[in-house]
Amino acid sequence: MARQRKADSVRRKIHKRPLAKLLRTTATDAERVLWSILRGKQLAALRFRRQQPIGPYVVDFFCPSAKLIVEVDGSQHGADRAAAYDEKRSRFLESKGYRVLRFWNVEVMKDRDSVGEAIFRARIEPDPSPKPSSR
Repeated sequence: MARQRKADSVRRKIHKRPLAKLLRTTATDAERVLWSILRGKQLAALRFRRQQPIGPYVVDFFCPSAKLIVEVDGSQHGADRAAAYDEKRSRFLESKGYRVLRFWNVEVMKDRDSVGEAIFRARIEPDPSPKPSSR
């Protein structure tokens, strides 16, 4: 049974890698802005990865040492169906011990300092993952 789960996990990772690579090359403006803040250990010396496969999902930004995931959501995430999918995805990731932060594209573009500060605080604050403010 454990061997089968490991084989399934390896297959998912192999399947998700090309998708993750494609997502890195087609990043949104907000993802590029946030990456400029997170890359190269610029934020609290935390190392982030972009478009990282985790289980059946590919997350926007992932910091393994802090078990922190940062998602940047566009307007399509406000639709009921997308919001339900995001909630299911967040529950899965949180069940694996990760903390999930979500920000709207507009938040990243208009107030990158506050977004950076929220990510900085999240590495030490134990409270549940914040949701985008206007949801």
